[in-house]
Amino acid sequence: MIQKREDIRNVAIIAHVDHGKTTLVDGLLRQSGVFRAGQEVVDRVMDSGDIERERGITIMSKNTAVNYNGVKINIIDTPGHADFGGEVERVLKMVDGVILVVDAFEGPMPQTRFVLSKAMALGLAVIVCINKIDRPGARPTQVIDEVLELLMDLGANDEQLDCPFVFASAKSGISTLDLGSPGVSMKPLFETIIEHIPAPEGDPEDGTQVLISTIDYNEYVGRIGVGKVERGSINVGQEAVLVNHHEPDKQVRVKISNLYEFEGLQKVAVQHAGIGSIVALSGIDDLHIGDTICSPGKADAIPFPKIEEPTISMTFNVNDSPLAGKDGKYITSRHIRDRLYRELNTDVSLRVEDTDSTDCFKVSGRGELHLSVLIETMRREGYEFAVSKAEVIYKYDENGRRLEPMEQCIIDVPEEFAGGVIQKLGQRKGELVSMGDANGGYSRLEFSIPSRGLIGYRGDFMTDTKGNGIMNTIFAGYAPYKGDITYRKQGSLIAFESGIAVTYGLFNAQERGALFISSGEEVYAGMIVGVSGKTEDIEVNVCKTKHLTNTRTSASDEALRLVPPRIMSLEQAIEYVDTDELLEVTPKHLRLRKKILDPRLRKRAEMSVKAKEEALRAQ
Repeated sequence: MIQKREDIRNVAIIAHVDHGKTTLVDGLLRQSGVFRAGQEVVDRVMDSGDIERERGITIMSKNTAVNYNGVKINIIDTPGHADFGGEVERVLKMVDGVILVVDAFEGPMPQTRFVLSKAMALGLAVIVCINKIDRPGARPTQVIDEVLELLMDLGANDEQLDCPFVFASAKSGISTLDLGSPGVSMKPLFETIIEHIPAPEGDPEDGTQVLISTIDYNEYVGRIGVGKVERGSINVGQEAVLVNHHEPDKQVRVKISNLYEFEGLQKVAVQHAGIGSIVALSGIDDLHIGDTICSPGKADAIPFPKIEEPTISMTFNVNDSPLAGKDGKYITSRHIRDRLYRELNTDVSLRVEDTDSTDCFKVSGRGELHLSVLIETMRREGYEFAVSKAEVIYKYDENGRRLEPMEQCIIDVPEEFAGGVIQKLGQRKGELVSMGDANGGYSRLEFSIPSRGLIGYRGDFMTDTKGNGIMNTIFAGYAPYKGDITYRKQGSLIAFESGIAVTYGLFNAQERGALFISSGEEVYAGMIVGVSGKTEDIEVNVCKTKHLTNTRTSASDEALRLVPPRIMSLEQAIEYVDTDELLEVTPKHLRLRKKILDPRLRKRAEMSVKAKEEALRAQ
């Protein structure tokens, strides 16, 4: 018999990047009494990873739970970046409703549309939270109209169009249902959740059914599966069977050894969990995202959404440079392979493939940010490796035509920079779809552009707009190949010999372009030490010292002045690297290098490539 659990609400917080999801969770946690009086709590407490805290982004979805007036509210904080869209898709299976957070100044953005469409496709109840109402330039009344337009565009029914609007300042910990009277607490939002998010329902007497939507990993207990009890109940010590909607033959007998529910930021061990409870369970080695845990007599797999395929790939290689093995703890192909395949346990959007070489692995993800976070994580764990330029993944239609991934790119930029942006993206095969006014004297440009056209563009964009532009992209499907793109107009400055870079050698080299290294750094032949002022690569000797002479001139003892080197972040280095280059990643260094270090072999390879290109043109 179907029953409702009125003492539980399951809700996910979804939004475009930087609209305040994680800060909103902070406000709910603080006012629900999760933290004791006087306890010092960091901002964005849900962003527990070092990289998440440093970059101010959510990468992995997180579970928490608060109690309000006797009702347990399970809250899932989700990522806002398009690269981590796979995280959002799967956790929505655990909830009965969503809180859509929209910035009161920016209004709905590309990822707002993406996450809202996923929620509506699952028929979830929606609460709209207009956040940052105290931000200068906030325009909450216009944003309400923009959200309603978005709902109509997405084919919302009358019930979804009648969704409640809550106005909040998550940072100040206040919410209100009426813009005329500013709130004093999060109480209006709590009340709206209880009233508008449906209580979970199911048959408590039926067989167990729990869909695993997230996998966590703990080195003490191993794999931890997180999911919602859809049917029946689950108990510690219970015999169960593991099945999967996409693998009809999978039937694995398992035993539930540990069971947890979420209380605040903690997992609390429980013996039993009923319908609607979001649980974590451990002790099952062969547990994967999308698996359903069922009673042995009633093994019904729950359909799981097909996660969108990766669009960008890179090769991860064993580092074979002359400086290999000096910084890293894990440097062999076995170490790198094991670590990459372990990442698949928790990241459903990632693909790892072996190649013809045992020292090289093809890694595919949803975007440059997705892959750069993996690279940075491995680097911090002590891994040392080299990565190639990011390349898009092509598909072919039934007529053999090459199709490439496309992006919808929305740019808000001061009007004086709009012309430069349109010109640059035009060169990268971007097509201007619409142009209009944004807020605060900004122009809003919308482009349809191949994904490969955006590789390496973000750095140029920030320079061209003097840091004032805002760029948002979202995957927009596949389209016929748009033609060749010239990525980098400048060549590289390449070290001529191995040794220690000295001031005299660098002083002479900096006349040829901008340097990436400073005096005293160790270099090797074939390493990229700067960007050339010309289109071709130039070899420079940064280890060259000044010959001593017996004669002295008035200027001989003057100090040589070096221009400060251009220190690149990981993202900038990934954007810079070209098709014949590699990025060497170690725990302490990021070095750019040519794939072929020997200059004679490199020249021979270049001539071979040119000959092939000319032969293709002749055909």
